[in-house]
Order: sequence, then C-alpha cells, then structure tokens
Amino acid sequence: MVIIGGGIMGASLAWWLTRSADAPAVTVIERDPSLARASSMLSAASIRQQYSTVENIRLSRFGWEFLSAAPELLGVDVGLKRRGYLILARPEGRATLEANSALQHAEGVATELLEPEALAARFPWLNTEGIALGALGRDEGWFDPALLHGGFRAGARARGADWAHGTVTGIDIAGGRATGVRLESGDRLAADMVVNAAGWQSGAVAALAGQELPVGPDLRTVFVLSSPDSAHINATAPLTVDPGGVWFRPEGAGFIAGMEAPAPAADPWAFAPDWSQFEEAVWPLLAARVPAFERLRTTGAWAGHYDWNRADQNALLGPLPGLDNLFHVSGFSGHGLQQAPAVGRGMAELILTGAWATLDLSAFAATRLAEGRRVVELNVI
Repeated sequence: MVIIGGGIMGASLAWWLTRSADAPAVTVIERDPSLARASSMLSAASIRQQYSTVENIRLSRFGWEFLSAAPELLGVDVGLKRRGYLILARPEGRATLEANSALQHAEGVATELLEPEALAARFPWLNTEGIALGALGRDEGWFDPALLHGGFRAGARARGADWAHGTVTGIDIAGGRATGVRLESGDRLAADMVVNAAGWQSGAVAALAGQELPVGPDLRTVFVLSSPDSAHINATAPLTVDPGGVWFRPEGAGFIAGMEAPAPAADPWAFAPDWSQFEEAVWPLLAARVPAFERLRTTGAWAGHYDWNRADQNALLGPLPGLDNLFHVSGFSGHGLQQAPAVGRGMAELILTGAWATLDLSAFAATRLAEGRRVVELNVI
C-alpha cells in the first residue's frame, strides 16, 4: 500500500494498519517531512463533541477517548486540556442549539445548556448581551497536534511502515485499478492499493487518477493574542464560539483566536496571515463579547488550510466509482485532526476487510457525491 500524504490522516491510518496481523507493506509518501504547511500542524488542535449529526458526534467521541488514553496507546501524553467548548447562540439560534444538545445527550455527550444568567455567573468576564443560550461541553478541549502525529508515526514505523520523502506526480491505472504512483524524482512505486490522504491537496491528487474530488484549500488565520489583566479569563475560559463567527481559547499565558476567511487566498502557497482580519472583524467581535479584550494585542499569527469539501464540508472516505483500490481520506473542512484516530481505524478496517467494522462510517462514503447525497452538519466552525 502507498499512502499519499504523511500528515495526521496518513499517520493515523498507517498506525492502525500496522497493528493488524494482515497488514500490507505500507509506504507513506510525504512531500515535506517537516510538515510546515500541513493542516495537521497549523490547526488550532481542538476537539469537541458538539455536532449536529450522529456520525460526527461518534467520530469525535472516539477521538476524545483515544486522546485520553494516548499515554497507554501511543506512549505519548498529547497534552490534552480538558477545558470544554462554549457555543453561544442568539435568540434566532436558540432552537438549533437546543436540538443539537438533545441529540448529543442521546449519544451520551455531556452538554450543559446555560441561560444568560447562568452564563454570567459561571463566566463573569463574558458579556451576555444578545445571547439567548449557551452550550457548554465537558469532554472537549485542545491538545498538541505534533505530539499526536509523532506518536502515530513512531508507532507505525516501529511496526514496519516506511516513510518516504517525495512528491507524487502521477497515479498509474491499468485494468480499472491503481497500480502504482510516479514521483517527481522519476521513481515509481508499484502498489496494490493507493490512499489519497493529501489533505488540502487531495483534490489535485485525485485528478492525477482522472477523478474529481471537490476538495481544495481554505486558508484560515490564527491570531496569537495577549491581554493585560486577563489571567482570570485565561484560567477559566473554555474554547468559546461567538455567534458572530469568531472563536478564542487560552494558549499559554495568552490566547489564540480566529474566524472564517472573508475570501479565498489568492495564492494558496503563500500562507500569509490576514492581518487586516484582526482589526476589521476579529477584535471588534472579541471586545464586544469579552470587555477585557478591548486591550487585546496581537503577538503573532499563522495561517493554515482547511481541506475544504465544497460539497458539504464533511469527510469523504473510501473509493470513488471506477477505481475500487484508490481510497480517499479527505474533505474534513476543519475537524479532521480531532477525527483522525477514528477515521484511521475505520479506514484500516474497510481496507483490510472490505467493510466497516468497529465504526460505521458509511455516511461519509465518497460515493455519496455520485449518489447526490449530502451530510448536513450545522456546527462547522
């Protein structure tokens, strides 16, 4: 098997595959061993179970349990911070938040609904003006993506997976099957199975095999912030999502924050932070919601891509019609890192047995594109 992409999805899949007695020989090809531009390393690295679809809830619940047990499973403490998510809603969003919470409760997720008075009592630094309801998740938080990735990679390599440095420029097809990949170096690797785990570049990789995968880059800026007299906020704040679209969470002694980009990046390879977004959108929203943040200052920023699924902003898993041994693991649209443990296991079982086993991820089958089926997730952040 050749896995194209050595980020979090490629590493997780290799780890799960190599745990099986029936594991194929696995080679992971990564164009940038430093992962400096990989979504895995440029993520805000947070995990939540507050979704509006059962399938996404279950993926992240598995992820939470895996991260909690990472010291035993990977031999690595991934620095899991159990601080929760706080999602705020205006009056027009109240019914949706209540419905989402009911679904989450049915799945065993500990989501607590808080009226404005309860929010103000729990988080006195929060301005609740215009807020009708808040949903606070308990088994949620954030972690270190490099530690999680390193644990997957080290474990897979210890059981025989090979990591190769190279850029895939072609996928060979014969008899309706992928038979290998060609590299920029001129080398060719034969393969019985190929996995496209190339993140935001996975649409371009699919095109090498003549397939259309509606996945491309969506650049997001994460701002690193400091604020005087905010130690009490840093000590108590969950990852907080404002109805205006901005989110923030503690990071070290300060904070990080971000929101959806106003427009696609002109050059997806530039990775330039959008500094104007802080002044024009992020800061005003943060200062209105947290009065102490009126004195926020940026101390840094970075930009990284979501692997944006233009069809429905959810995972695209498995083969597309016409090539049943070319598997896609893509399209997570911002929630891939937290779902990597579950997706790696599910895809390993699908590849090795031909069916979903521990986790039924059939809702995310890439074939839904041809079927005209979509997964509707209301909580895409």
